Amino acid sequence: MSVALRNAQRAVPVRRAPLRRAVCALRSALGASRFDVGLVCASNALMQRLNGVYRHCPEPTDVLSFPFHQVEAGELPRPCCRGEYNLGDIFLGVEYIHQLCRETGEDFDDVLTVTAAHGLCHLLGYRHDTKPEWEQMYQKEVQILEQLNRLTGSRLRPLTAGLF
Repeated sequence: MSVALRNAQRAVPVRRAPLRRAVCALRSALGASRFDVGLVCASNALMQRLNGVYRHCPEPTDVLSFPFHQVEAGELPRPCCRGEYNLGDIFLGVEYIHQLCRETGEDFDDVLTVTAAHGLCHLLGYRHDTKPEWEQMYQKEVQILEQLNRLTGSRLRPLTAGLF
């Protein structure tokens, strides 16, 4: 199935093909390659608006995930028909991420990929509201990023290392 990527902002150049390839590999590492995923590269203004509406926190953020199915962490959806082979949509706050990378000196493309991995985990029911949930999600992110690293020679790690 496909990864539909849309760049809905103009402030930061996004290398779409490598990002799409990475998300395809991450989706495969999660065992969900037969499911579609929507990926939107969003401006701070859009992220602020979405974050305000859906999380009641009207500030820009790095990632928002909107799952098509409600599943427990680590479960794959059980679609009833062809139109339900969809994990959902991930909005990447590329302006926000770019600003953070400028401040920390981290590689923008790497952080974008790791943030997409985090969003994919959210689409599959992973959360980080409590320490046990965070530990479970963190371990899944480590697992799928290690698989991507083996394919690409990268050294990507989850961004949420110090959350709890």
